[in-house]
Amino acid sequence: MPQRVVCQKCGYVLYEGDELKPPDEILQRYNGKCPRCGRKLALVPLDVEVKPTK
Repeated sequence: MPQRVVCQKCGYVLYEGDELKPPDEILQRYNGKCPRCGRKLALVPLDVEVKPTK
C-alpha cells in the first residue's frame, strides 16, 4: 500500500513510497521542519486520507 506524506501548509511531498514509514523517521529526515516553507512538522498527523490506488 503506497504512502504519501505532505506538509499541511504548502503541500510539499515529504515522503512518497510503497514502504510505510513511521512519522518520527520522516521528521528526522527533515530535522522537524518542512524544507519548502519552514513550518514545524508535527509527530501526530493532523489529517489522514485513505484513497484507492488507480
